[in-house]
Amino acid sequence: MVQFTPTSIVLFGLTFHWYGVIIAVGMALAVALARARERRLGLPRDTALDLALIGIPAAIVGARLYYVLFSWREYAANPIRALYIWEGGMAIYGGIIGGVLAGWLYARRKGLPFLRLADLAAPSIALGQAIGRWGNFVNQEAYGAVATQPWQQRFPISVFIRADGQWHFATFFYESAWCFIIVAALLIAERRHRFRRDGEIFRSYVFLYALERALVEGLRTDSLRLGPFRVSQLLSLAALLTCAAIALAQAKKKTVPAITLALCVAMAALLLSAHPWPALICAVGAAGMYRGNSDLSRCDKSEFRF
Repeated sequence: MVQFTPTSIVLFGLTFHWYGVIIAVGMALAVALARARERRLGLPRDTALDLALIGIPAAIVGARLYYVLFSWREYAANPIRALYIWEGGMAIYGGIIGGVLAGWLYARRKGLPFLRLADLAAPSIALGQAIGRWGNFVNQEAYGAVATQPWQQRFPISVFIRADGQWHFATFFYESAWCFIIVAALLIAERRHRFRRDGEIFRSYVFLYALERALVEGLRTDSLRLGPFRVSQLLSLAALLTCAAIALAQAKKKTVPAITLALCVAMAALLLSAHPWPALICAVGAAGMYRGNSDLSRCDKSEFRF
């Protein structure tokens, strides 16, 4: 006997939530992508599988801890609820931090270059995010503010939320689409030998994802906050500035990385002062400059061997 509901499927008396199914599919495809690339990166066979076995659980724990830390008021009266992961409450940045820490420990144990492991994981993380965001669509969560104009009230600009009977900006879709673009951009650049140092693929993923998250987070209504600021925006802005600073330190020609860093600083200032549209212009410029920096890096003698 099979029964379908908007959020689950009941199969022979067992209930499978679509959110969990979507996340599982995203994880499986992410691992498959990493396994297909590990040989190209010069890593031992089954490195991707071993990394997933420790990285995915660590990411789940990190995502939950991050959410609970910045939502402690919800759990202070009954801390045991922090363990009730099935009630929801995960944060992708916490998952990334947890996964990176697990990868670092794995690299030390196996004697493998950590930055190359990070490069292996980067497109897979983006792919998992791109697919996993559709779990938010099923659960009708992670959406933005109310879309008030008639022309905005259609998918993919917005999504209809049954709980309040209104159209809200489809921020889950914006992030999903952007993460698919990140996957394609990283894989194409890798095939064209654009990355010359270990860690450049991962750094490019962090830069591109943080760029999107800093902007889209401002549209959401469920952001975790630290005082008046959105935590994900603060972390995104810190990641952007760090990536741009590293690019500036590594580049032989400093002009393009310096402009990238300046644009990231301007974007940070504009977002924190609640000026999203000028910040968007800075973000587009920063993305273009960062791309220009990757072209400059092709002249570097420290080549990445395949």
